[in-house]
Amino acid sequence: MREKDLATLVGILILTLAALWVDLPNNPGLHISLGPIKIDREINLRQGLALQGGTQVLLEADVPEGEAVDRETMLAAKTIIENRLDNLGVTEPLIRLQGTRRIAVELPEVEDSEVVVEALHERGLLEFVDAGNTPLSAGTIITTTFEEGAEPAVAITPTLAMTVTPEITPTEAITPTLPITSTEPTPLETEKVYETVLTSDQLGGAMVGRNEYGGLDIYFSFTEEGSKIFADFTTQNVNKYLTIAVDKEVISSPIIRDPIPEGGGVQISTEKRFTPAEAQKTSIQLRYGALPIPLKVIENRAVGPTLGQDSVRKSILAGGIGLAIVALFLLITYRLPGLLAILALAIYTAVVFALFKLIPVVLTVPGVAGFLLSLGMAMDANILIFERMREELRAGKTLRAAVKDGFARAWSSIRDPNVFTLITCAILFGLGSQFEAGVVRGFALTLGIGVLVGIVTAIIVTRTFLRVTQRLLPAGQGAREESRLRFLFGY
Repeated sequence: MREKDLATLVGILILTLAALWVDLPNNPGLHISLGPIKIDREINLRQGLALQGGTQVLLEADVPEGEAVDRETMLAAKTIIENRLDNLGVTEPLIRLQGTRRIAVELPEVEDSEVVVEALHERGLLEFVDAGNTPLSAGTIITTTFEEGAEPAVAITPTLAMTVTPEITPTEAITPTLPITSTEPTPLETEKVYETVLTSDQLGGAMVGRNEYGGLDIYFSFTEEGSKIFADFTTQNVNKYLTIAVDKEVISSPIIRDPIPEGGGVQISTEKRFTPAEAQKTSIQLRYGALPIPLKVIENRAVGPTLGQDSVRKSILAGGIGLAIVALFLLITYRLPGLLAILALAIYTAVVFALFKLIPVVLTVPGVAGFLLSLGMAMDANILIFERMREELRAGKTLRAAVKDGFARAWSSIRDPNVFTLITCAILFGLGSQFEAGVVRGFALTLGIGVLVGIVTAIIVTRTFLRVTQRLLPAGQGAREESRLRFLFGY
């Protein structure tokens, strides 16, 4: 056995063992710390919404009917939503534009889905407003000079309306009535319009921390422009109130005791009591800026994994039956090479599945279909090689020459269809990305990965197995050796 074949065989064995380790259902992940090299990564199988269940949310631009919404604005909103979800720890959400006014979001199972859904559509507009000498209570809805033309979020007028009946008897009383829009207590919206000093545009960052009393504080930092504006305002308004509002709702109204120098950070002890999840959500909204357009939730529903799991189970069953039939065909028709091909395809499956976990690929029902299709194409490459090799054996060539020429002459038949398939996958993936068709993109990705690994498996793994087997078989000429080859290779 040549040293090259032995080295390749050892490499295949190491690769197989590594792939099997990655494929473990309870893989511990990579946690390595060697001096400056630090790797801390979990290795999990990413599953789409249909496979593991979750929440499906449909958002729509909250603008007057008929008002145009440009695609760039929706793409910017989509990017901000992606950043918010990523920092909330939501793994592998699927976010895509739907038409010109809607964004569809698919979330896997999360601990607090209500908080996550709120983080999707709440605009997250931070404003520092000049409250003058009067503080505002947390929860109060205010009107500011920033976007003053927008309709108020709460419409409750504090004025009394007098109702007089046409006929009044001495025993009747005139009772003032107060129009009420909700049965639940709602913060009153002040009639005064407050001047906005700073907005999210001048915010450099925001994070949550705990103060000395164990409460949650929000820490702000500003951009260079924002720091200068903030320093000038606090210098000119000592002992006055600077109200902080998010989406027009007051969260704190602190008094300015001393000027805050340019470049200094700000620690705000909010009057509103946040849960840790709400505080994290608010800081992330502020950190990544306000949405460029208001969004409203028009659909929010829980999706169970039953349908997807049933589809996958049936797909795996169909694939298993197909593989068993093909494996039996390979053994009957090609015998020893068929056995080697089955072993090579087992390695192929382990490597592809490991790549799905490492890249990672979000496995969906169309993705499973793409993988099964690529598995069939990998088998097809082995069959082409074996047929060419048997033709060389029938022509009277030695086994060594037949293996060499069989691979060489089958290569073009393997290369051309697989290259065309890869080109098709690239086109499908590009169109799926452009038109936000995650189903098409997932199918193209799994099929493309499978085809690439299938080519490598046929040319390297199967070829190495045949070369090693050929060297292990006794060499010789004559009818006995010819009969042995006919039996082992089925020609």
